[in-house]
Amino acid sequence: MSEYDFDLFVIGVGSGGVRAARMSSTYGARVATAEDKFMGGTCVNVGCVPKKLMVYASHFHEDYANAEGFGWSEVKPEFDWPKLIENKNKEIRRLNGIYQGLLDNAGVTHFDGRARIVDAHHISIGDKVISTESILIATGGWPVVPEFPGSEHVITSNEAFFLEQLPKRSLVVGGGYIAVEFAGIFGGLGSQSHLSYRGPLFLRGFDSDVREFVAEELGKKNVQLHFNSNVERIEKNPDGSLKVSFKQGEPLEVDLVMYATGRKPAVDDIGLENVNVALQENGAVIVDEQFRTSEPNIFALGDVTDKIQLTPVAIKEAMAFAQTQYLGKPTVMDYDGIATAVFCQPNIGTVGLSEEQAREKYGEVDVYLSSFKAMKHTLSGSDERSMMKIIVDRESDRVVGVHMVGAEAGEIIQGIAIAMKAGATKAVFDATVGIHPTSAEEFVTMREPVAS
Repeated sequence: MSEYDFDLFVIGVGSGGVRAARMSSTYGARVATAEDKFMGGTCVNVGCVPKKLMVYASHFHEDYANAEGFGWSEVKPEFDWPKLIENKNKEIRRLNGIYQGLLDNAGVTHFDGRARIVDAHHISIGDKVISTESILIATGGWPVVPEFPGSEHVITSNEAFFLEQLPKRSLVVGGGYIAVEFAGIFGGLGSQSHLSYRGPLFLRGFDSDVREFVAEELGKKNVQLHFNSNVERIEKNPDGSLKVSFKQGEPLEVDLVMYATGRKPAVDDIGLENVNVALQENGAVIVDEQFRTSEPNIFALGDVTDKIQLTPVAIKEAMAFAQTQYLGKPTVMDYDGIATAVFCQPNIGTVGLSEEQAREKYGEVDVYLSSFKAMKHTLSGSDERSMMKIIVDRESDRVVGVHMVGAEAGEIIQGIAIAMKAGATKAVFDATVGIHPTSAEEFVTMREPVAS
């Protein structure tokens, strides 16, 4: 009989925490979990799932407009924000139940409440103290807003999913994918949408051609871009609207300001001061390749470690953790070649290295680039364009980066990511027969590299 109540206690039931708990239990461990916010974590409740639903909603106005070129009569649709939020909430509740069911069916004991680490082998939840052989921290991240005059008037993406009404005029502050996506959501649903970023161009870290192309396209989508723009203060007007003053340029009057300027690891008030767990300066938990912290029996994975903040990454890390600790199958997470998408309009899909990264790593590279109007828009009347880019290591002919801006880019890049993981060369791309007529066939028909 074990001296502990559980073999593993998981703090946080987001995608990573649920997968780690469920699989560890399946492999024979006695597992418990705890959560004081929402079942399923950020992605299910205030992240990728509701955001994608809102992206779908925001794109319908373009579908209506584009239909006229194909012979459909002109319609003037009306958008009902409360109905979208109600249906979104209903879907999230369904998913919450599914996640709870996954834990129950795997024999995991779940506690509703704030879990705090008492010491390396004890967790407290309210007045209850539970002993455990190992602890896994999977608490994810949380949006942060810098302090400045009027910062109390802004919201984050968390609150954006529960607004009672769509703002007539909105300002999103930030330059990452969350900011770009929400600016497009507000604009697509009918808000007069603004996006402010302190730098000269948003989406830092993405390929430069992608960043420039998206800036051009987003400007066509009812989103006004403000680069090299720093918010100085926000004042609330008597009518409830907000006056945003910038360090440079004219002030802006809006009805809502959303900050998407970063997220921090959610490590506050979980008892880390009671154990020897080393943290980075930003609060991220430091782990080795087995997700072990500096406290030998405490582990961490997912966004709380601030590696690659993507739901599928947390799930893969959880599988590697469970297989290593409870299946006797040591598994190291492979972070190379992870594909991702940004659900702005049009979408971004990307896998591998940017051109800048490829030149730094390989020196001599060949770049294939194509931009065009998709077949759909030859009749729709839309001036939206798509872009595709392939980066090849010249010496080995291996494809080391693929990037796309266009409809369903994420869906297309997922397949490309498999080919790249398998080590596909440009010759393999060239030998592949395209599917016609599709946008995706462009990836197997680009023959001449662009000039350096």
